[in-house]
Amino acid sequence: MRQLVIGLMTAIVLATSPYIASAQTSATLDTSAEGPTISRHLHGQFVEHLGRGVYEGIWVGEDSSIPNVRGIRSDVVSALKHIRVPLIRWPGGCFADDYHWRDGIGPRDQRKGTINSSWSRQPESNQFGTHEFFDLVEQVGAEAYISLNMGSGSVRDSQAWLQYMTAPASTGPGSERAKNGRTEPWSVPFVGVGNETWGCGGNMTPEYYSDLLRHYSAYLKNASGPTRPYLIAVGPDTDDYNWTKVVMERAAEWRSQSEGNLLWTSERPLFNGIALHFYTLPTSNWGTKGAQLNFPEDQWMSTMQRALLTEEVIVKNLEVMDKADPKKRVDLIVDEWGTWYDSDPTIPAHLNTGLYQQNTLRDALVAAVSLNIFQNHADRVKVANIAQMVNVLQSMILTDGPKMVLTPTYHVFDLYKVHQDATLIPLTFTASAYSHNGASVPALHATASRDTSGKIHVSIANLDPHKSHTLTLKLEGHKGKTVTGRILTAPEMDSHNSFEKPDVVRLQPFTTAKLTNTTLTLTAPAKSVITLELP
Repeated sequence: MRQLVIGLMTAIVLATSPYIASAQTSATLDTSAEGPTISRHLHGQFVEHLGRGVYEGIWVGEDSSIPNVRGIRSDVVSALKHIRVPLIRWPGGCFADDYHWRDGIGPRDQRKGTINSSWSRQPESNQFGTHEFFDLVEQVGAEAYISLNMGSGSVRDSQAWLQYMTAPASTGPGSERAKNGRTEPWSVPFVGVGNETWGCGGNMTPEYYSDLLRHYSAYLKNASGPTRPYLIAVGPDTDDYNWTKVVMERAAEWRSQSEGNLLWTSERPLFNGIALHFYTLPTSNWGTKGAQLNFPEDQWMSTMQRALLTEEVIVKNLEVMDKADPKKRVDLIVDEWGTWYDSDPTIPAHLNTGLYQQNTLRDALVAAVSLNIFQNHADRVKVANIAQMVNVLQSMILTDGPKMVLTPTYHVFDLYKVHQDATLIPLTFTASAYSHNGASVPALHATASRDTSGKIHVSIANLDPHKSHTLTLKLEGHKGKTVTGRILTAPEMDSHNSFEKPDVVRLQPFTTAKLTNTTLTLTAPAKSVITLELP
């Protein structure tokens, strides 16, 4: 993950943005406008064998005193179902490029342990493998995104794993799966062809990776169901636009392709999406990333600046992609995103392992801004996976043995689930600013959509940690007379939910929005996230 300097680039963003300083924020929403569909897969989750992300966070074993279904903890599954998790990416991350799937199948008492060489050389029991992962996916009601081992694996190994997962039980690979307890093939709709091959996934050049990608794409086929999964190529780390350029030019080839005696009647790319990794660090310095708790306002501001840079990185990558793909047939996938801080020595040692970090109201604002940006680019951004789901980085859930707590980020995903598979309604903004020590960002950031029942939802984030900001929203074409809402806020910039105080940051009704004729007026409290519903 390369460092992105935010000073100059932030100045460029602000100088060219439609946001200008004013006492209030005014906006127009043309409710008759038809935008793209906001894919539910923008709410995807990421699970890697790292710290307590899998073991204890998800897998406790069938003999655990913690309530579980076939070893998967029930409280976590219930929480994930509530926010309608649509997609889970596994087994990594860097771990994926050192993972050999055969280590994680068969009777668990006969599986050999290995070493997690990607993360602190911790023992890996392989108790959570392919069958356990798909059990988790099915319990949650999500779809599977499998990340293949290109770093230390092979085309043959990846092809064999796909056949094991998707072949009918009447075949050799399918019969082995059935012997291990699963007769029906699994659905594998999303497949990542490697992970961070520019770094932990092989230290490859974009030219070398592109040639490997062409090779792999010829063999990655499902053995039942749709012939080919949705293939996701390794894309850039943040602003490495040359990586995007090379992969798009060398590997995203369009031509009619044959398969057996079948000739595809239309051209298709060798892969469907290209994956961007972008993390929010308060300092933009991987050596000293910034504090999780008790941080100064300077780091609140720099975190908001970095989160807002997500839009610039998306736009510039799309510009590079469009030169090679003017018909826009390849999607942009935000494969890993979220906040990343330094370890906090005040967190108890038994919890503070493997990139565990506390999740504060600041993280909630980053989540809201990020989801707004993804949704506002829903025509090209089709999948996004927050890093990571449980106990690692910007997680939904924290656990401590039998105890579980929902994070502020979880509550933002709860607020935003109404946008899944809805139609984007473009917002036109003229916003007031939040300024601190010579830096400035728009105080309010928003997105809007219409769901399949016709309800309109508007989500607003107030990035100002001190002041409330008033929004006057002109609703063109809307004839409704009522508005309801929910809000997430708390007293401090680093307010968070702990195992001792799990409800410091929680969702509450928002009742002060007023709808008069076609004008909606609300005052967003400092450091808050709000979602309104207009029937």
